[in-house]
Amino acid sequence: MSAHSLPDNAVWHSLEPKLALQQLSTSADTGLTKEEVQQRLQKYGPNELEESGGRSSWDILVDQFKNIMLLMLIAVALISGILDLLDWKEKLAKGEFPFKDTIAILAIVILNGILGYVQESRAEQALAALKKLSSPNVRVIRNGTQMEIAGKDLVPGDIMLLEAGVQVSADGRIIEQSNLQIRESALTGEAEAVNKQADVTLPEDSALGDRINLVFQGTEVVQGRGKVLVTNTGMTTELGKIAEMLQSVESEPTPLQQRMTQLGNVLVTGSLILVAIVIVGGMAYAYATGVTGNKLFNTFRELVEVSLSMAVAVVPEGLPAVITVTLALGTQRMVKRNALIRKLPAVETLGSVTTICSDKTGTLTQNKMVVQKVFTNHQAYQVTGEGYTPQGEFKLAGKQVSLEEHPAVSALLVACATCNDSLLQHKDGHWAILGDPTEGALVTLAAKGGIEKDQWDSKLPRVGEFPFSSERKRMSIISKMEPVDTGSLVGNLDPILKNRVKDERYVMFTKGSPELVLARCKFIDNGKQFINLNDDIRKVVLAENDNMASNGLRVLGFAYKPLTEVPPEGSDEVSEQELVWLGLVGMLDAPRPEVRAAVQECRDAGIRPVMITGDHQLTARAIAKDLGIAQGDNDRVLVGQELQKMSDSELEQQVDLVSIYARVAPEHKLRIVQALQRRGRFVAMTGDGVNDAPALKQADIGIAMGITGTDVSKEASDMILLDDNFATIVAATREGRVVYTNIRRFIKYILGSNIGEILTIAAAPLLGLGGVPLIPLQILWMNLVTDGLPALALAVEPPEPDVMNRAPFSPRESIFARGLGSYMIRIGIVFAIITIAMMKWAYDYTHQPGYPEPESWKTMVFTTLCLAQMGHAIAIRSNNRLIIEMNPLSNPFVLGAVVVTSILQLMLVYVAPLRAFFGTYVLDGTELLVCIGFSALMVVWIEGEKIFFRIIGKKTV
Repeated sequence: MSAHSLPDNAVWHSLEPKLALQQLSTSADTGLTKEEVQQRLQKYGPNELEESGGRSSWDILVDQFKNIMLLMLIAVALISGILDLLDWKEKLAKGEFPFKDTIAILAIVILNGILGYVQESRAEQALAALKKLSSPNVRVIRNGTQMEIAGKDLVPGDIMLLEAGVQVSADGRIIEQSNLQIRESALTGEAEAVNKQADVTLPEDSALGDRINLVFQGTEVVQGRGKVLVTNTGMTTELGKIAEMLQSVESEPTPLQQRMTQLGNVLVTGSLILVAIVIVGGMAYAYATGVTGNKLFNTFRELVEVSLSMAVAVVPEGLPAVITVTLALGTQRMVKRNALIRKLPAVETLGSVTTICSDKTGTLTQNKMVVQKVFTNHQAYQVTGEGYTPQGEFKLAGKQVSLEEHPAVSALLVACATCNDSLLQHKDGHWAILGDPTEGALVTLAAKGGIEKDQWDSKLPRVGEFPFSSERKRMSIISKMEPVDTGSLVGNLDPILKNRVKDERYVMFTKGSPELVLARCKFIDNGKQFINLNDDIRKVVLAENDNMASNGLRVLGFAYKPLTEVPPEGSDEVSEQELVWLGLVGMLDAPRPEVRAAVQECRDAGIRPVMITGDHQLTARAIAKDLGIAQGDNDRVLVGQELQKMSDSELEQQVDLVSIYARVAPEHKLRIVQALQRRGRFVAMTGDGVNDAPALKQADIGIAMGITGTDVSKEASDMILLDDNFATIVAATREGRVVYTNIRRFIKYILGSNIGEILTIAAAPLLGLGGVPLIPLQILWMNLVTDGLPALALAVEPPEPDVMNRAPFSPRESIFARGLGSYMIRIGIVFAIITIAMMKWAYDYTHQPGYPEPESWKTMVFTTLCLAQMGHAIAIRSNNRLIIEMNPLSNPFVLGAVVVTSILQLMLVYVAPLRAFFGTYVLDGTELLVCIGFSALMVVWIEGEKIFFRIIGKKTV
């Protein structure tokens, strides 16, 4: 064994079976000995997928408290607790509850930490789902004896036996096969079973889907049997490569997470600078004015209390909860559009998508083969209709024709219906196929022409057949019929057979590869009589075959032959000669009709659709051109073989120019996504197979198919399409844009108010008012309730009309981009000016001689800030339209939130227990009216801004 090193996994298809056996020092008849198996198990390890470690639950929980804003709140809570500890006895004597600020702040910190943990703690199950594809048991030959072993005990050099229904347990080179068909959709994404052949060698650069002499772990044997040399096990299999890629992909933070991190850094940095200015400036002023001793310490303590209030004010404690609820509401709306969101941040991330990389089969297409063209008697007929519904028209030169006037077509349809093993069924309100999709398309075609399979099966009962095989590439059935002079073959077939059928009692229908079937034909019918099939006619037929194939159609040829007796079994080479040519049928997995409009909507929204498929390049081009993904005949199709030879830098230069990728392997999809991301594109990637999982995980938005998708692809994804429809992605993208717009709207609302709070708190000691106007508990109330409820209402603001008629916002743009930062600062300053002016008036008013409660000025500041925020919430619903121009019922939640929050705020002032807990004072009628009056100035300012910007022609965002 040591003399032979294993070739690379991609080389085995270029080796002949004998050479492959020599490379692995084994025998096709006897297999390996027990000793050789033990040696190879030690050398190569078990046939299992290995899992690398990830973040533990504890690590995820600890990471939540590394958030800079939460760290600042923790520091504020600790300092507040220390201050309370200094005079807790005095507070108890006054009937005040010490440490309430500390407890409230820590409760918010813990709540936000738990909220983040719940979002991030979903363990990745993609590899676990991948492991399920490993077959538990497999039949092998060892020591010249057949035996069944556990799949994990397979080693390179084992001889593996396959039969229909078996799941392949390792990669291998086929040594012997008999009509072996394997469904490789888990790896290639294509549903059609692959006909495998042992006695072929292929170029080393053959695409994965073209390696017809190999089998792969995780695929399924549909038909036939085979003997396979195991060449690769465990992590060296194609499935293992996917597992390795899956684990190598690191999850990047979403745009929203990046923006929130940036927001936190800016807010905390700004807050610390402001705190430093207040404390240093305040102490310098006190010292300069001769304050010393205990008075200086008391001044320092007051400045610290002011700073604590500012620190609490700067952190939008309710923002994480509001964002989470907003995203959750977005997921509910998306579910109604058949998009299931697995990870909450993906809702907003969808709004930033610039490129959608979509699989073809089932997403862009119906995953139903549909006949689109029929060629017979030198005439090409277009066939309309969708899916397996037996309704459609036959058109010649664009005009509908009656098949009664075109008997050659009717005869071809009879062949489609009878030379067929599939059934067309109507159940649960829709049409479906029982059997092979290709044959299902033929049955549907016949039904469109009035040829019902079950009726013709009884008129032409099958008495024999020559089954399809990968070597023959055709199939024939023999049916019994009555002589022409006693009624013949019934109706539509009479004109075809009347000049040919005499005493024959049987008819053989043949279908298969057009070239091979045509080569066995001697005659052709011209609609009236049979004539010899000469070279000129053959050239016409073959030219049409090439034309159909170049347009991406899968083409089958049909013929028939009257017989006097049923041919003996195994006589196909003799019997399938001197056939009568019927015609060509071209079919395609037709595009979903709604996808064309969705592709156009993508383009209008500045999103580029890209097709990535394992299918043939001609088929891919035809579908892409039909849907508008390819916008010209010169659009390049990049195939897997070309891509394989490209370096990463070369591919990066091409990705913005190529909209169609065909015959791709799993690693190609991953490279395409990575190349697009290096170009600065924000990528959504769809997929359903195991092969798609690494690319789904790498993409900014991984989208799995809900109907055809494997568990592996679903676990690696951010979103699942419940209807496997590309149009649903576009609808979800629209929703993502709406969510992001609303998130920006309530961030403007919350942070504009917070800036006003900070400036107001900082101004109090500078104005010499004495004391802190707002305690941390009151600020928490504003940030959680007064900010939170209206912010939630703003989160469900209806979309703007042009939401899908603009380019996507850059996922790398700052949270403060497009005027949001300047708006917050501007409104925050206005907020502060209004409140500080009211605060100065209130302080002077409440400190008049004989005034019953001098400290009530603080409650006036608290109430004014809260009520001003209510006006802000109503005005900020639109950036450009005035309040009187908006329908209040288009978002009744805002009005409801404003009313409820205002009532709650007044309860803190006028309900005794709440007043005691929050440290407020009763306001008389004059004081309350003053608060309301100053608060209303906020609405006046914002509406005035809208009018001003409208006059100068500037649209704010």
